[in-house]
Amino acid sequence: MSENALIDLQLSGVVWELSDLPISAPRDNTQSKPVESNPATTISAVSEIGRCAASVVPAVAPTTTISLETVRAMAARPNDMSMLNRMIAEFDHPLRSVATNVVLPHIGNGKLLIITDIPGSDDDATGNVLSGPAGELMDKMLAAIGLTRESVSIVPMLFWRTPGGRSPTREELDLSRPFIDKAIELLAPRVILTLGTLPATEMAGINLSKSHGTAVQHTSGATIMPIFHPNYLILKPAAKRDVWTVLQNVENILKSAE
Repeated sequence: MSENALIDLQLSGVVWELSDLPISAPRDNTQSKPVESNPATTISAVSEIGRCAASVVPAVAPTTTISLETVRAMAARPNDMSMLNRMIAEFDHPLRSVATNVVLPHIGNGKLLIITDIPGSDDDATGNVLSGPAGELMDKMLAAIGLTRESVSIVPMLFWRTPGGRSPTREELDLSRPFIDKAIELLAPRVILTLGTLPATEMAGINLSKSHGTAVQHTSGATIMPIFHPNYLILKPAAKRDVWTVLQNVENILKSAE
């Protein structure tokens, strides 16, 4: 498994980090032992507050001089998703200069909106949201409830990948949030399906590990349903059972709105 893939898994809810040295953070008895993938690399399961001894990415974040009030005013102007996407593509976000591509929202024709986490390495390379193995699994999950990618919209929490896939800063998230809120307004979804820990926290205000599948009402009237990210399901296939239950609930809500 590549370093980028490991970082993507961590941001999707898998609390693993790459380290050249054993983890120094305290552990409890429920955590698994480190698994050595090769002599040079150690993959360790860590607590949510644990950090590896040697960081794999720079700690310094790009900075910007644009104010949040200015971004909110900008995001309020578009009257359709095409215009919003053009504005996002041209926006001078602090991550724009370090990402390979801007990852724009995917616009579908149904009432399900998927909000995923920050772009993964595949997303950054292609410019397409939720691509690679995670996207392939997501397509299968949608097919299980009679949906396709064309019938859903997908919006990432950030439109640019962070350096090395590190956790985004508060400023980076805040500067993207007005565009996400505007997308929700324009798309008017019946259900918002969040993938992974970051969207669950930011959009629903919940701890995913404790409240997986718990419905939360969004201010727009949409029902937020938080589930594990497909990257997590690739690593932990047993969790698919819990996700399937939530997907069935999503299907029922969408059908009741027809």
